[in-house]
Amino acid sequence: MEEILLSWSGGKESVLALYEILRAGRYRVAALITTVTEEYDRISMHGVRRVLLERQCESLGCHLDIIYITPHSTNEEYERQMDQVLRKHKATGINRVAFGDIFLEDLRKYREEKLAQVQMEALFPIWKRDTKELSQSLIDLGFKTITTCVDSKVLDKKYVGRIIDNEFLKDLPKTVDKCGENGEYHSFVYDGPIFKKKVDFRKGKVLLRDERFFFCDLVPV
Repeated sequence: MEEILLSWSGGKESVLALYEILRAGRYRVAALITTVTEEYDRISMHGVRRVLLERQCESLGCHLDIIYITPHSTNEEYERQMDQVLRKHKATGINRVAFGDIFLEDLRKYREEKLAQVQMEALFPIWKRDTKELSQSLIDLGFKTITTCVDSKVLDKKYVGRIIDNEFLKDLPKTVDKCGENGEYHSFVYDGPIFKKKVDFRKGKVLLRDERFFFCDLVPV
């Protein structure tokens, strides 16, 4: 079975992509690659503590490979760090990287172009799936997910720190994508059918960062 990498945020799209990969049975995921902001020790953009990320990956039975970047990292810094990690895995014979992207064409093109520079290919297990159907399947399959960050330009503070369930989906404004594919919100999946055990935490403070993003701290227990 061919080994691949999976770009990992700890959120709903990443988990659904992993679920589809495991269900199809064509590939084995050699490692989950996650970007962590070093000074904060949290998943970049999602704001989830590294220790919860590690517990999540342990519960999933997946090896974790972390890319550390600095706060307010430039795109050049991120690309340089990512290039090093990809070349490391390429040297072991891995030729493909999977992503949980759904419909952003420019992002797909960017990923494909960057991978081509290291002679690797991109896979998109949930590409062009209807986001309303995807978000519903997340719930129906039994995944437990909490929102960790919302963009205050499109969502109120009350949406951060909420469990993603049918009520949450019903409450989302019609202008907001059900999966938050445009960056409206980010999440953390802490339990579900492919987890060995639940990742335990309690909700901490809600903070506003960069005068735009509300983050709900998840505190390990």
